[in-house]
Amino acid sequence: MKASELFVKCLENEGVEYIFGVPGEENLDVMEALADSEQITFVTTRHEQGAAFMANVYGRLSTYPGVCLGSLGPGATNLVTGVADAFLDRAPLVAITGQAARHCGFKESHQYIDIIRMLAPITKWNARVEQPGGIPEIVRKAFRLARIEKPGATHIELPEDVAAEWVDAAPMPVRRTLYPQAPLSSLERVADLLRAAERPVVLVGNGVIRRQAAGRGAAAWLAAFVRKVGLPVVPTFMGKGAISYRDPLAQPAVGLRTQGLRRSALAQADLVLAIGYDLVEWSPKIWNGKRDKTIIHIDKQEARSPYKKFICRLLPG
Repeated sequence: MKASELFVKCLENEGVEYIFGVPGEENLDVMEALADSEQITFVTTRHEQGAAFMANVYGRLSTYPGVCLGSLGPGATNLVTGVADAFLDRAPLVAITGQAARHCGFKESHQYIDIIRMLAPITKWNARVEQPGGIPEIVRKAFRLARIEKPGATHIELPEDVAAEWVDAAPMPVRRTLYPQAPLSSLERVADLLRAAERPVVLVGNGVIRRQAAGRGAAAWLAAFVRKVGLPVVPTFMGKGAISYRDPLAQPAVGLRTQGLRRSALAQADLVLAIGYDLVEWSPKIWNGKRDKTIIHIDKQEARSPYKKFICRLLPG
């Protein structure tokens, strides 16, 4: 089969149902393969930026990577804003771009730009398909990294000469990703810290929303936990909806503006239980600027950030 046909079969293997984008000369082989797909619907947009934001929202709401497609040069540059937003807001997205044939590289060819370097700062991972046989692994890795915590944007570049080549390969199997669990010693320490705290607060982030959308019931677990313990809940703007605003324990959402801290229970809190919270949602520099709060961090990943110096204490692991 042609490499473009293998590429589409790999997309089908990942469960892709929609691709948003603008066709172009350099991705015509992929478009022809998509025309034969009974699973994938190609949604033609008027502009690549719209395609990227549609894929962004699709990933945000479904927790499965949204897919956008553009051609080389201006088609790729037009995707940048939507891809960057997905990268910053932790929305799973896979961007696909065409490219001129490999022999055109570094020759100042028409509309040839280094898309890999251009998108590197705003993607979790991106790669150029240099050989057709690498397509299954590249597609599998792009979708896996786009979805696992923290979710975000990835990118695949498929040059037109590679897409037209013939290849004998098959999609890679999709396997479930397992995450580590907190050790019992850490859970016991959390309980001790909560008992000792005078003004504990729960700070809820987008991670809870993602787990709820994925069918994991994170919001229901959160509601049951805070009602049993009696903890007020402060959502970030991206964490709104994790607990009903009608709930007596629900506090106004925070984020974006420093002034919001004065109206928030975070201002007087001596302990913050951060659940599914991401540093990009509201910098700790704002709500823990005095470094006087104990922080308990509950998430799929440990907290690592340049803002770390503003956090008073973090539980190990």
